[in-house]
Amino acid sequence: RRKLRSEVAAAFPSLSTEQVAELVPSKEELSVLKIHSHKGEPVTVYVNHRNPVLFEADKVLYPTVYTLWLYPDLLPAFATWPPVLQKLAGGADLMLPGVVVPPSGLPRVQRGTLCAVTLLGNRAPVAVGVATMSTEEMLAAGMKGKGFAVLHAHLDHLWEYGDKSSPPTLAPLVTDSAAEEPAGDQEQLQGREPGSSCSPEPEQHLDVRDLSLKDRDTCAELQGKEELGESRAARPAEHASTEEQQEAEDSRTPQEQMDALFNQCFFHALKCKVKKSDLPLLTSTFLGSHMVSCCPAGKQLDIKKSSYKKFSKFLQGMQHQKILQVKELSKGVESIVDVDWKHPDIKAFAVPEGFSSASAAQDSKNEDREQVYHVPEIIPLYGVSTKMIPLFQESGHRKGSILSSSEVRNIIINYVKSNELVDETNKNFVKVNAILCDCLLDKSEQDEISHLKWDELLSRCLERLQPLHQVTFSGQEPVVRKGSIEPIDISIAQRSSNKKVTIIKNLELYGLDPQCVANTLQQKVQASATVSPAPGAKDRVQVQIQGNQIHHLAKMLLEEYQLPRKYVQGLEKAPKLGRKK
Repeated sequence: RRKLRSEVAAAFPSLSTEQVAELVPSKEELSVLKIHSHKGEPVTVYVNHRNPVLFEADKVLYPTVYTLWLYPDLLPAFATWPPVLQKLAGGADLMLPGVVVPPSGLPRVQRGTLCAVTLLGNRAPVAVGVATMSTEEMLAAGMKGKGFAVLHAHLDHLWEYGDKSSPPTLAPLVTDSAAEEPAGDQEQLQGREPGSSCSPEPEQHLDVRDLSLKDRDTCAELQGKEELGESRAARPAEHASTEEQQEAEDSRTPQEQMDALFNQCFFHALKCKVKKSDLPLLTSTFLGSHMVSCCPAGKQLDIKKSSYKKFSKFLQGMQHQKILQVKELSKGVESIVDVDWKHPDIKAFAVPEGFSSASAAQDSKNEDREQVYHVPEIIPLYGVSTKMIPLFQESGHRKGSILSSSEVRNIIINYVKSNELVDETNKNFVKVNAILCDCLLDKSEQDEISHLKWDELLSRCLERLQPLHQVTFSGQEPVVRKGSIEPIDISIAQRSSNKKVTIIKNLELYGLDPQCVANTLQQKVQASATVSPAPGAKDRVQVQIQGNQIHHLAKMLLEEYQLPRKYVQGLEKAPKLGRKK
């Protein structure tokens, strides 16, 4: 620890001896983690009070955002717009057009200087990066090109190792106060110097519905569009004229336009579609049923074409703004559990022309939900187990490697051919060598079996690998889970007075909303349906409906939802139709 303290003091000379001792305490517990970056580079992380405070890569120490929140002036800081944070957390570098130039000028740094990135209006750093050019070079380049190679940001995986707290609110320094003056007063806005007209309202930067980085470029680029910049800063985008909206949309990249479309549909769905009684609501249902129905005609939501790439990241950003709360109620399946209906962004959202509250409420009916349901793509996968390592290490795989059945087949075929194990007399058989014997044969078989047929060889191999499966919901990233996927389980139970009820489980695993299924069934069969916690299954629910309704269930699941028959269990318990006399 003494060595680490001396390295911290040398790397950050502005820290006092007491501050260094607080960062690297002598007696308190200091944990050390060894992790790898997405590029595979080894990184050492130092954890104090359950939060990572420092990380070391290539023998260079860097502070985390948790440390910079305690010492916000530790590094020279550059401000950017709040919507940029999501891009930084996703691994993007900070480009110069996204850097806000304050009236006092940019901090003087050289190429390679370690810098902090803050959000406009808050001095608390949200990212750590290295300057790719000096301040003079940035200005000479017209504030265009890559400015900072970002190493770590708030909301990234390193931040998740800590308590996942949000940045504190730290007032800007006095020298930057001119950049933070309110822009809400139209008279003050008109009386300003052109150089300060690029500063938005303090409240406005929280509204991510229609923000565009190109609309909020550097002051030098905005001076030529002073009148347009003033009108955007003085009033929300939804009250701007059609011509200005069209001009703003045309100036944005396709990715930024898709981001804006996701934000519009998100707030539209929360304001007009989702009710408190719908919660908890599967995120896949929210996207597929509610947000898609809010998409304007001629446009289509595609998360891959947005900057978020994953719908979970989009929701994470909204959760960070405390608009809603998302939880993983069952493994790999996220649900919206709470919505702040009084949030200013929801209250301020104006429903686009062509949509009405009545039609929005009508669209949320269960029939519409059924129409937009998409069957998830389910692919069986296999993980290399400890016993099978000798058979797969020759192809470069190790324990835990995930393979498809075709990849397993190709690896086995290549192994047999490279080791010349095909029987010369009968090519339908494979000779069992020592490795195949240890991996695929039981102890009682090892002295008896010397050859295996190709199909038996492959089936034995698949049986001894760890079963996994990959589920891909529409518009979302694939999720890999252990074991084989559980089928939708339908059973009949007998209640008091010899009454029968139909119980359906595991609907969530296939992206089906149990409450939606219960409501639809209730309308179809005119019988009481309820949703209750599934006994013996944590964070899962089951649907229970009066009577033996398996015939109706089979029609709904197999014909309307188009689920493959192999993923539904219990259909054979349907009541037998009596013969007509």
